[in-house]
Amino acid sequence: MPHTLALSLPFKGAQFSRTTIERRALRPDDVRIDIRFSGICHTDLHFGHDDWGGTFFPLVPGHEIAGVVAEVGETVTRFKAGDRVGVGCMVNSCGKCGPCRSGEEQYCADGFVKTYSARDHDGTVTLGGYSQSVVVSEHFVLRIPDALELDSAAPLLCAGVTVYSPLRRWQAGSGKKVAVLGMGGLGHLGVKIAAAMGAEVSLLGHSPDKEDDALRFGAARFVDTRNPDVLTGLAGHFDLIVNTVPARLELDTYLGLLDVGGTLVNVGAPGDPVASYNVFSLLGAGRSIAGSSIGGIRETQEMLDFCAGHGIAAEIERISADQVAEAWENMPDVRYRYVIDVATLASD
Repeated sequence: MPHTLALSLPFKGAQFSRTTIERRALRPDDVRIDIRFSGICHTDLHFGHDDWGGTFFPLVPGHEIAGVVAEVGETVTRFKAGDRVGVGCMVNSCGKCGPCRSGEEQYCADGFVKTYSARDHDGTVTLGGYSQSVVVSEHFVLRIPDALELDSAAPLLCAGVTVYSPLRRWQAGSGKKVAVLGMGGLGHLGVKIAAAMGAEVSLLGHSPDKEDDALRFGAARFVDTRNPDVLTGLAGHFDLIVNTVPARLELDTYLGLLDVGGTLVNVGAPGDPVASYNVFSLLGAGRSIAGSSIGGIRETQEMLDFCAGHGIAAEIERISADQVAEAWENMPDVRYRYVIDVATLASD
């Protein structure tokens, strides 16, 4: 089987180490990708710290993968060597259930197979993008448009589609008032995409030093969530709030900002996933709380094409392989996504 270099966490609490991992030999429908860049998602930290339990160690994280096709299996028709491609959060699903047949593999009835730390259908444990190469079934490979640089496109494969999907589903666009709660890796793309869709966008945050960035990304206003008077003045204002914050919040505060029939959609994945709210925050104005998980393969490709057409890419800090541990420590301060230059795996 092909061997490749990777960054691995041998066990919970361990430090990253360079190691050699095996990738499967090409199956007829497989694509082998030389990875150029891998984004660092907050979910990587949750798995690395085993916050949700069940992490498979040794762990090779990474589900924001951008690279170039190196080789394809004999039945592959959509890709050829040299194509610019990406892989997101999924590498397999049952392919037979209702969600899979309708292009929403992220809601597979059997559970989709995650790009790392998951048991694939052949019994092997998946290993992610902090590595030089990966082998993935053609169905789960995305084409990266030429208008997007590979490094800043990598975070779109998770962060981009995670905010694009609810914005599209709840019809963010002209005449809609949309708020994005939190502006990190997810939130900054949420602002950009919602603005490109034509919505009036507000950024709800507690870091005034991000106000200029929010306005540059397309927000009409920055709302300091530490100021109760400002929040009171926005009661009933928004049609949609996309919550990207990976922490527990006082949801009633933000539900009160929704207009009649408005929706608060949670996309951030906190280490402690338990949340609470007062049911009267919903009943009083027909409001809803919802959740949204990434997007299917078809929608992810649609998102990439949308971003290419509107000049949208992630704001990134490129780092080398030997800076990954430091980047994990500094995640709250990054503007706005760390991306690993995978070439440095061999050269550092």
